[in-house]
Amino acid sequence: MNFIEKKYDWLSNLHNLNLENKSVLLIGGGEISKEYLKSLLQLNIPNITVVTKTGNFIRDFCNSNKIDLLIGGFEKNLISCGVKDLVIVTTPTELLIPAAELAVKAGNKNILIEKPGSWYHKKLSSLKFNGVKIRIAYNRIVYPNFYKLKTLIEKEGGITSCRFTFTEWLDRIDFTKYQKNEYRFWGISNSLHVITMAMELIGIPKKLTVHKSGSLKWHKSGSTFVGSGISVKNIPFSFHADWGSGGRWGIEIMTKENLYELIPLEELYVTPKYSTKKIQVQFKSAFSDTKPGITEEIALMFFPKIEKNIPLMTPSKSAMYNKLAEKIFGYVKKN
Repeated sequence: MNFIEKKYDWLSNLHNLNLENKSVLLIGGGEISKEYLKSLLQLNIPNITVVTKTGNFIRDFCNSNKIDLLIGGFEKNLISCGVKDLVIVTTPTELLIPAAELAVKAGNKNILIEKPGSWYHKKLSSLKFNGVKIRIAYNRIVYPNFYKLKTLIEKEGGITSCRFTFTEWLDRIDFTKYQKNEYRFWGISNSLHVITMAMELIGIPKKLTVHKSGSLKWHKSGSTFVGSGISVKNIPFSFHADWGSGGRWGIEIMTKENLYELIPLEELYVTPKYSTKKIQVQFKSAFSDTKPGITEEIALMFFPKIEKNIPLMTPSKSAMYNKLAEKIFGYVKKN
């Protein structure tokens, strides 16, 4: 078994981990918070506390699973919660860093912040505390199929080229759910999930050409984004996203032997060279009934030696991707 296969094997066997002595504080009470709680329960972590403002969405779930729920917001409750083995921050984006900073002030040293952490790269770059581990929860870079693909790529001699798309389905966006900046920086808030996944396979761009056009009432900088470049690994790539048309998120990876597709991102398909037949690639997942990547990233937060080899997103690397998004989406670089 080679090194990458060992990483895939670890991610695929999380059900063998013993985390029964761990404690977790979850800050936030929205839809994504419930997904984290489902994963914490799958990992058999018994000591879970949730801090949120009202608890309206999550109260019944906490009650039925005997999870401690503190109402009134993190500013009121966090200091009194004590130090936990892990703090997970799932508040609205504008509160992610303030909540994380207060968690550090309370003495916590292991913190997972929901993506994107911040819309502003400078805020992410400044998120540094001595002796504190902070990661940004880009869960897709620890999908089991992502590491399965890595094992296949390595056996075939590496990636020869890449193509990806991050077309958004505008009819699925709830414009009553978030504050204005969430939509103004939608490329960071949402589309960046695809871009980071592709870049983590091929390497960040060393050369990049971007063309954009169009405009939306809520996203003035553009609605169509097309570009190409060369990565630091000398892999040519291209991307195309037209938010005013059809399409979906997806990543295509070419090797000397095969075309691989992460379309949808949670699955994996292969089309052999000189063929048009698309075949689904099977892969193992420790928990198929939780949101992919979340259980994996939670587990990695408890095993720093493993996380060195299966890295999560650091604030500094996340800041780098925010700067890349600024170029792709045409965001003004004021912060």
